[in-house]
Amino acid sequence: MQFRHEWIEKNAFLLLVLTVVTVAIGGIVEVVPLFTIETTVEHVKGVRPYSPLELAGRNIYVREGCYLCHSQQIRALKDEVERYGHYSLAAESMYDHPFQWGSKRIGPDLSRVGGKYSNDWHYAHLTNPTALVPETLMPRYGFLAQAPLDYQVIERHLAANKVIGVPYTAEDIAHAREDLETQANPQADTAALLARYPKAVEASGNGRVVSEMDALVAYLQVLGTMVDFADTTTEQLQQ
Repeated sequence: MQFRHEWIEKNAFLLLVLTVVTVAIGGIVEVVPLFTIETTVEHVKGVRPYSPLELAGRNIYVREGCYLCHSQQIRALKDEVERYGHYSLAAESMYDHPFQWGSKRIGPDLSRVGGKYSNDWHYAHLTNPTALVPETLMPRYGFLAQAPLDYQVIERHLAANKVIGVPYTAEDIAHAREDLETQANPQADTAALLARYPKAVEASGNGRVVSEMDALVAYLQVLGTMVDFADTTTEQLQQ
């Protein structure tokens, strides 16, 4: 047996073939069972796809590299739960492509930042962070308020997300631009928007031009608000 093993190691082509076969078998054993279940992530009541404005804001969040300093994953540890709130559930990231768990925290975790501060606070903080948090290392993002949001292809963006599993309906896609403009306008009628996207927070824009900051604030304000953790166990949250 030892002689055969040595012979295999000295034959580069045979070693390569046997390695590929071994890895393939291991991959099949790991992957095939996943096709026998509906999903690897259990659905949780309240979790919904992002509204068009929130989705656009998330793109800006990713573009500006916010995940490099802010994670969105609260570990199931006593000190983290006491500081940030209920530990993160996998279902909260099920419509994130990619997820924003992050790798380190220079700033606080943002999993539960939605509703913690007002829209005005977020606008002021993004414009001049040190005015509100003197010790922060966060750079200024005031330029986002002057940058008009490009949402000419927002319908195609929702459609692309639908292809990879986000359950946007044909109605959601058809009304994408209308919903985006409605959420960014404090004076708009939000009844239809809220019917499609419960708990969507109205931005504090000027109602004329939708800015990149309007979108980013809308995204921040929805983080951690979809699931009602009050007096509820994880088992009761699951549907």
